[in-house]
Amino acid sequence: MKRALSLSLLALLLAGCAAEKGIVDKGAYELDARRQAQAAYPRIKVLVIHYTADDFDSSLATLTDKNVSSHYLIPAIPPLHQGKPRIWQLVPENALAWHAGVSFWRGATRINDTSIGIELENRGWQNSGGQKRFAPFEPAQIAALIPLAKDIIQRYDIKPQNVVAHADIAPQRKDDPGPLFPWQTLALQGIGAWPDAARVAFYLNGKPPSQPADTPTLLDLLSRYGYNVPENISSAQQKRVIMAFQMHFRPQRWDGVADNETQAIAEALLEKYGQG
Repeated sequence: MKRALSLSLLALLLAGCAAEKGIVDKGAYELDARRQAQAAYPRIKVLVIHYTADDFDSSLATLTDKNVSSHYLIPAIPPLHQGKPRIWQLVPENALAWHAGVSFWRGATRINDTSIGIELENRGWQNSGGQKRFAPFEPAQIAALIPLAKDIIQRYDIKPQNVVAHADIAPQRKDDPGPLFPWQTLALQGIGAWPDAARVAFYLNGKPPSQPADTPTLLDLLSRYGYNVPENISSAQQKRVIMAFQMHFRPQRWDGVADNETQAIAEALLEKYGQG
């Protein structure tokens, strides 16, 4: 009788421990999660925006094939279901998607490992008279993107400077989402970085905006902000980096040429968000 009572008390004690906050019963074993390490960091740090350069059906087929993938795909005009736009989730957020490819941002490579990718159905650019002509984004598509991006940013505490274009993290290979993507509109919604106009004017300091600036100085600023600017970069590659930055932050002119306004924007961004 005494032995049975002791066993019952022991069982109750163990049950109480298992029910204790931070003790997780896994069936064949228990996990004690009451002491958490300080040197732990979230895996998701970056949100990357893309365009598909194709129609929706072709994009969906490509992104569900074996070679590339993305966490989300948003149609140009999302279908409404009970008044809500439908977005396709192709990869769970806790899984790695192959959307960034060879990439670099703020000192880190392998951006696929630390990012969530959102693809927007958009035909990208067409060659017209030797110039790239980009397709605009549908307002309904941007309206669907905004709450999704906000949710992702809130879940993972993604910093504004880490909401980036595919072109930002791979400027030698990519142009997307291009100069018609409404980065400033998104920044007003708390999505991504944007320079303060007053600080751009401060750094411009009355200089003509389109006057050429020192290219090495600008590239140093862009490198400090987060872009990949290796020491042996060619003049053509330099132009691609500057162009990617301009498409994001000065989309009115993205010729890849260093000028006073581009440099002032880079200085204002570094002041606001710090170095990468």
